[in-house]
Amino acid sequence: MLHRQFRAACAAATATGALLVAGLSGSASALPPSSSGAATAAETLRTDAAPPGLLAALQRDLGLDRRQAEVRLAHEAEAGATTGRLRAAVGAHYAGAWVSGTLSDTLTVATTDPADVRAIRAGGADAVVVDHSLSALDAAKARLDRAAARHGTTAAPVWYVDVRTNTLTVEAISAESARSLLRAAHVDTSLTRIVRTTERPRPLYDLRGGDAYYIGSGSRCSIGFPVTRGTQQGFATAGHCGRAGSTTTGSNRVAQGTFQASVFPGNDMAWVATNANWTATPYVNGSSAQVAGSTQAAVGSSVCRSGSTTGWHCGTVQQLNSSVTYQEGTVAGVTRTSVCAEPGDSGGSFISGSQAQGVTSGGSGNCTSGGTTYFQPINPILQNYGLTLKTTTSGPSDPGDPGDPGGTWAAGTVYQAGATVTYGGAAYRCLQTHQAQPGWEPPNTPALWQRT
Repeated sequence: MLHRQFRAACAAATATGALLVAGLSGSASALPPSSSGAATAAETLRTDAAPPGLLAALQRDLGLDRRQAEVRLAHEAEAGATTGRLRAAVGAHYAGAWVSGTLSDTLTVATTDPADVRAIRAGGADAVVVDHSLSALDAAKARLDRAAARHGTTAAPVWYVDVRTNTLTVEAISAESARSLLRAAHVDTSLTRIVRTTERPRPLYDLRGGDAYYIGSGSRCSIGFPVTRGTQQGFATAGHCGRAGSTTTGSNRVAQGTFQASVFPGNDMAWVATNANWTATPYVNGSSAQVAGSTQAAVGSSVCRSGSTTGWHCGTVQQLNSSVTYQEGTVAGVTRTSVCAEPGDSGGSFISGSQAQGVTSGGSGNCTSGGTTYFQPINPILQNYGLTLKTTTSGPSDPGDPGDPGGTWAAGTVYQAGATVTYGGAAYRCLQTHQAQPGWEPPNTPALWQRT
């Protein structure tokens, strides 16, 4: 579909008068410059900065060659920006979006209103008309999350909004356990789908030696993403790895830091403040893997994980906003992936291209037979704890000295898709969830902001 949708959208396309779509043609280095002179989505999200280890894992796990891996990352960056514009255009009718194809060269956007089909197609995507809006499915899932706190859910361990089937899907050991949970939540069965599973997810930590970092007297997890909080340096990781006040040592068993805050279950998030001997860097796993931002990847996008047990492994984003029940309780708002993981990988980095996605929570299976892994998204961790992701650059352009343009936009703030800000006397709508950085001012990043 690439020739019809994305490339045709290079010039501009819109039945709504406001949908300008960047071209989707190859890696960031191969993308033609924007006609407006602004950075393309692939340039903004630095798909050209994807580390060699990640590209090699994409080739191995998704059956790609290096050029295909680079092209796929660029396509996914452009698809995210296009989705943001189309979501704003269809409004309350929006029912989700996903990418598909070996190179992620087809973007599909769902709507509950047939009248939106023309605008979606003109905006650069395939259109599908469904029964339920994303907001309706999210609301049903929220009721299910609340019910899970009052009812046992180990026999129905996983539920999520599946935009591709337009349902709230419950995975259960037995169908009756799923129906019982749905009844307790007072969720309309027309919104739901029950899938039988033998999956019993668990947090991915263990008591073995290795590298990464150690908690207390010996349990091991993996560093997620280096962060700062003012002048304090540290890293984000999984909440089940340690409680507030727990001390950590590095892979060299040298004193490292202390957990400042931790939530598990409910969420699976934490951060560790390190001592002066440790420096936050914009890299994954001590390699040349560069982190350039935290823009959330779309359903169907490639995503890779680095952990201290199994190293780099890749797969795809299966569902956003999932809930999973471990023995310790239910964790909501995690992302479900087809990436494998094993004990000791917990807390480690999930990254799409050069964009941080989250920290490894738990899952089922292993990296021999394959498995399912969930990650806690990074942006809620940054937002909840007032952290700033350590990145390689200040953004796609050199901000220089912009003076004081005025407005509500602020670097370091986590913006959700649909949020509105002002900057330099103009109003802008956020297209993709991300943490703002210097150089990512709204006029510089049409992949992230749309002027209203």
